[in-house]
Amino acid sequence: MAGLREITDDVEGALERVRVPAYVVGRDGTVTWLNRAAEELFGDVRGAHMTTALAPEERRRGREVFARNLLGPPDGSDTWSVMLNADGERFDAELSSVPLSSGGRVIGVFGQVKDVEEHKAPLPPHPSLTPRQADVLRLLEQGRSTQQIADELYLSTETVRNHVRRLLRALGVNSRIEAVAVARGSARGAGGT
Repeated sequence: MAGLREITDDVEGALERVRVPAYVVGRDGTVTWLNRAAEELFGDVRGAHMTTALAPEERRRGREVFARNLLGPPDGSDTWSVMLNADGERFDAELSSVPLSSGGRVIGVFGQVKDVEEHKAPLPPHPSLTPRQADVLRLLEQGRSTQQIADELYLSTETVRNHVRRLLRALGVNSRIEAVAVARGSARGAGGT
């Protein structure tokens, strides 16, 4: 790390110029810094709460992931989320975030947008499912495994299995594929995509 300390004057400039969207969020959840690429993607959200860049249905989970980054392991986290660009259009993004420390105390979170995909409209929540079961169903639709769902939602694999069992029962189906098909069918019937 001594080599990095010697060139710190240019690190901020390099982060500003790099074409990967990067940002810093303070302990209170306020965006304190973003590079040019992030500003092009999200608009100038400095001073706004970090959840303003998230789709409304992602805001609760976004706050949970942020809190875990502040309190959790120093390795940070990688997660997919539905975001809003500067024009308010939705897109899917993989975010990688790590806690920032000063004097042995976590002072915020540094993050980068690792990947951006064209957004697929989410299934509207099924009336028979709890919010957590709806989260699990959304990840099942994306083809995630039990372990991937557990990692993303910060749950144990057994808890995920319990949610899957209960959502299968609530939807009256026997498999994960059927659950996604039934949820998509009910979304179409309700005027969804």
